[in-house]
Amino acid sequence: MSTTPTPAPHSTRNAPRRAFLQTCAIAGTGLFLANRLSAETELSAAANQSDIWTVFKTRRSVRKFKPDAVPEADLRRILDAARSAPTSGNQQPWKFLVIRDPVKIAALEAANVERLLGQSDPKNPLPEDEKKARETKIRNRLAGYFSAPVYIVILTDNQSTYPDYSHWDGPLAAGYLVLAARALGYGTVFVTDVIPDAITKKVLAIPDRYTRVCITPLGVPVAWPDTPEKKPLEDFIAWETI
Repeated sequence: MSTTPTPAPHSTRNAPRRAFLQTCAIAGTGLFLANRLSAETELSAAANQSDIWTVFKTRRSVRKFKPDAVPEADLRRILDAARSAPTSGNQQPWKFLVIRDPVKIAALEAANVERLLGQSDPKNPLPEDEKKARETKIRNRLAGYFSAPVYIVILTDNQSTYPDYSHWDGPLAAGYLVLAARALGYGTVFVTDVIPDAITKKVLAIPDRYTRVCITPLGVPVAWPDTPEKKPLEDFIAWETI
């Protein structure tokens, strides 16, 4: 006697189809999220690139600073950026001397005041009142440079692998440093003759092993200087020949 099979419940018969649809839905959701993440990543990269160009455009030479302390974490970020600069044969000849001690900063300032006072004719010394007036004028002129809470002396090591190339490597690190500082909201200025090499080395007891590239005060500006007039880009570009 033949027996008619009992039909499977509707839910059971459609189970493979539901599983297939669920798999497709999960895959589709995954693809959607992946595409969205990729788009967000591209937008983030574009925003970061925009920020880079903003940093280039807004970096300024700052010569007057607020006394606000600069957190060590920010200093480390700035110096970490500086050490990532291009370097000859990867020799990385840099040394970054960070000065935060107010006593040392005051000693640098005093040595520079004394240097400028000593430029008068020793055979015809100034009367005391004129000397005092001259000293006040000098201190006022230097006050902005010595108002920062931090000073970074950028040095290169004369005992590096390729010391003859350090005079190129040093300024590259300095360029990265001032841009990184600006990215975090700090001002800098590439100082050479205002705080001479000889005074920097003497006051800070820097060994002869190191060559100074520059010294820069670093801190929050009292105000960001206006953008100076720049020559047109075309003045600097020569296509194929010059």
